[in-house]
Amino acid sequence: MKQKLVIIGAGMASGRVIEHLLAGDPDGWDITLFNAEPRGNYNRIMLSPVLSGEKTYQDIVIHDDAFYTGHNITCRFGEPVVRIDRKNKVVYSNAGGAPYDKLLIATGSAPFIIPVAGKDLPGVVTYRDLDDTNAMMAAAEKPGGRAVVIGGGLLGLEAAAGLKARGMEVTVIHLMGHLMERQLDPAAGYLLQKDLEARGIAVHCKGATKAILGKDHVEAVLLEDGTVYPADMVCMAVGIRPETRLATDAALDVARGVNVTDQMVTSDPDILAVGECVEHDSQLFGLVAPLYDQARVVAATLLGQDAAFAPVQTATKLKVTGVDLFSAGDFADGAGREDIVYRDPARGVYKRLVIEKDRLVGAVMYGDTADGPWFFGLIKDGADIAPMRDTLIFGPAYQGGAQADPLAAVAALPPDAEICGCNGICKGAITAAIDAGASTLADIRATTKASASCGTCTGLVEQVLASTLGDAFQMPAAQPICGCTDLTHEDVRRLIKARGLKSMPAVMQELGWKTPCGCHVCRPALNFYLLADWPQDYTDDPQSRFVNERNHANIQKDGTYSVVPRMWGGMTNPRELRAIADAAEKYAIPAVKVTGGQRIDLLGVQKEHLPHIWADLNAAGLVSGHAYSKGLRTVKTCVGTDFCRFGTQDSTGLGIKLEKRLWGSWTPHKVKLAVSGCPRNCAESTCKDVGIICVDSGFEIGVGGAAGMDLKETERLAKVETEAEAIDLTVAFVQLYREHAKYLDRPYKWLAKVGLDWVQAQIVDNPANRAALIKRFDLSQSIYQRDPWADRATPQAQADFAPLADLTKEAAE
Repeated sequence: MKQKLVIIGAGMASGRVIEHLLAGDPDGWDITLFNAEPRGNYNRIMLSPVLSGEKTYQDIVIHDDAFYTGHNITCRFGEPVVRIDRKNKVVYSNAGGAPYDKLLIATGSAPFIIPVAGKDLPGVVTYRDLDDTNAMMAAAEKPGGRAVVIGGGLLGLEAAAGLKARGMEVTVIHLMGHLMERQLDPAAGYLLQKDLEARGIAVHCKGATKAILGKDHVEAVLLEDGTVYPADMVCMAVGIRPETRLATDAALDVARGVNVTDQMVTSDPDILAVGECVEHDSQLFGLVAPLYDQARVVAATLLGQDAAFAPVQTATKLKVTGVDLFSAGDFADGAGREDIVYRDPARGVYKRLVIEKDRLVGAVMYGDTADGPWFFGLIKDGADIAPMRDTLIFGPAYQGGAQADPLAAVAALPPDAEICGCNGICKGAITAAIDAGASTLADIRATTKASASCGTCTGLVEQVLASTLGDAFQMPAAQPICGCTDLTHEDVRRLIKARGLKSMPAVMQELGWKTPCGCHVCRPALNFYLLADWPQDYTDDPQSRFVNERNHANIQKDGTYSVVPRMWGGMTNPRELRAIADAAEKYAIPAVKVTGGQRIDLLGVQKEHLPHIWADLNAAGLVSGHAYSKGLRTVKTCVGTDFCRFGTQDSTGLGIKLEKRLWGSWTPHKVKLAVSGCPRNCAESTCKDVGIICVDSGFEIGVGGAAGMDLKETERLAKVETEAEAIDLTVAFVQLYREHAKYLDRPYKWLAKVGLDWVQAQIVDNPANRAALIKRFDLSQSIYQRDPWADRATPQAQADFAPLADLTKEAAE
């Protein structure tokens, strides 16, 4: 007869318990699963990418409805448990009871709320679950929203980065002297703060919150030193506490958490506990690796097997796109300890190793964390590092003559070296899976779960595969464009040129497309490649463009559109402003906004009004700003020599010339330019796709900057003396990007693949090739540089205007 198992809490730890139980005895348990949230098990580690927009909730679900149904698990989601009746062995929610033979408490933790005035105001949120994440995403939808995050630890910084990515103005308030003080030393904390501030996130350390201000909604945060930060939302991320109320009410042994034995059994032999609510040997646990180890022990105990939970050291990583941070062990100063420190300020790399009695006891790494797992293994093993003391800081590739073969260092790792921190998977578990037949990364993820959570260990897992299988393992090849073909973007570009393929049917027929008409992924890419390579022979296919490019306006979440007229170099005049104001009134446009690209955005335009508003704006001399396109967006400028006392060149004039030369050109992704009249850089040229800094002796041209999900400073392409040279190099760079980049790769991603040296060789060091690139660009412009509004604003077009079926829900937009 099946035993009745009731589980309180459907988090990651209890979910892993269920997996182990089903693997060990699939028919031995009748499982009832309660959860206060109205949903099942999802990967809480990945809430940060959901907040930032990199993932959706569906992407992080671990156990879906089919899993629970397929294993006959009774799900009582959205039912918080209110009482445990130990005498009669029944668990109660407000909807009724559930009897048990064995009970598992997996209630997790609750966020700590600072006891200050205003903590209960609407707009004050915590950051623990999907509901918190949804609340923050909803708050971020308000244009110009301001968020204050209280707490500069892991969760606080991940929340701050996510909110910033959503467009909010973010300030982090941290009580201590530097960020993540539990994981980082002051030097690494400084680098982290500098990096976050470069991303536009304000940081206030040594800031004690005195009160949260507001009447009906949060309005600001007041610090003890009198500083006030305006806020439309406040996120409290100052720590967590084990959720023990049910266990306390049931008279179980509770200290800070629910006390458990090595077998994860509470003071009641029929009740076990797992996860963040647990206290074991006076220690609490918040990282997922020890929780998964607890889950293994819980399942073994329920199955009558011998197992014991023995906590091991854990490492810390920060899940913020573009921030590489690793910390493990104890890095506090102390007698008898010495440091090995490596600094490379230009690259933003910092490494510190703490050694005590020829043992590595702590490691902090920032900017380059590839060797983190190896250092972590040395810390856990208590390895004698004396023989490699002089080269230790340089990592495993420099030990034992392994420099000649990077995989030798991975091959030398012992079987118990941890590879996947999230799931507590060691090298031995991976090699055992390989011996059992696993031969791909997907196989390893399916059988061991290594790299299946946050993904930061993926490269290391692939190296283990390569070092174990040798020639039998092939590192993953470049991904094909889509399921219609096995060819990559690069293959298709090369073959289009080599075989002279000048139409979409020709490409699909000659290159063996599996789907006769292609799909929503490949058709936009093919349309661009053909357009860029054969401007005189290929006719642009509007139905192979994303919906925004077809309608020449950005679709909004409510189905209305955003219209952005072009303002050359950010300059305008009274006639244009009157036309915009008249259009806003005439078509009842609900919002008019100045953009970051020095233009005016008309938001909330009804689709049926688009041809008419185009006609009105065209009549005033305004043309499309292409805010919707994979093409030139803006050329941002400062006022230069005309008005600024610091200006060295006519930055505005150069910006206008560049914009008039480049507008209307289709490119693999959007392109943004800026021209700053002096090194003070008011136009923010150093984070654009192409940025020009005017100096007394000429023009410094940088390329490959970014200021979105990734933050990257431009790399110096060249310095020239004349405006004409600056224009030529910019045009040649854009054309080189058009001819060689993968569709939907921004210039900085393309540059990372081909290298700045190659680009310089093509357009700086080779005048003939530069001239040829400019000629090809101008040829394309002679065909495609036209205002799409004028094309669509004729009376016949207005009469015929009808929405086309959306090609895709375009994440790339």
